[in-house]
Amino acid sequence: MEIPERVRHSLDGRTILLVEDNEDEVFLMQRAFRKANISNSLQVARDGIEALEYLEGKGKFTDRIKHPFPVAVFLDLNMPKKSGLEVLEYVRQQPQLKKLVVYILSSSTRPADIESAAFLGANAYFIKPSQIEKFQELIETWYRLARFEAFPAKGQARG
Repeated sequence: MEIPERVRHSLDGRTILLVEDNEDEVFLMQRAFRKANISNSLQVARDGIEALEYLEGKGKFTDRIKHPFPVAVFLDLNMPKKSGLEVLEYVRQQPQLKKLVVYILSSSTRPADIESAAFLGANAYFIKPSQIEKFQELIETWYRLARFEAFPAKGQARG
């Protein structure tokens, strides 16, 4: 299905932030992006504190040319310094961040984690598959769905 040109793609050319402390998981995400031909820049924060610094443009992330504000965040739950749920709670309390799209990407299947993420305002909760092929499929499916936005670009009429 081809998406009409008048429909804006909110992901096109925009940065995506991955908040993940596990180097193997970072590698898998980078690989998934490459294999799915996802051209978006993938920036990485290694823990919850670094994620908040990135989002607020503080510390080593002050240069917004090198570290653009992301269109979406993939957030792991179990991280050092500040958990994913703590990061999500903080993001949803900040007026300048509360509308940011935040996807939880975790290996946790605990109902309490899923319920907490939903309560705190996660846009979706993705359980990391243990098989590389299934992880690739998850990212490809996410991208196909996330790219489609049925709102016309600013200044264009619907129809």
